[in-house]
Amino acid sequence: MSFQAYLDNIQAKTGKTPEQFIALAKEKGFAEDGALKPGVKAGNIIAWLKSDFDLGHGHAMAIVALLKGKSS
Repeated sequence: MSFQAYLDNIQAKTGKTPEQFIALAKEKGFAEDGALKPGVKAGNIIAWLKSDFDLGHGHAMAIVALLKGKSS
């Protein structure tokens, strides 16, 4: 599955765009300036996404990758 397919599936499941997840991560203190905040562990983000959005590990990792700057 391509990175874009992961993002499309996440949006279909949650109704949230990648940009909205970046904004939510910023609100939670996981991101700043559109990127992962230094010192934030992927496990914290994965736990949040699994708990609040019922995402699986692979889809949560796609959001982590997005926060790390991956675009394709």
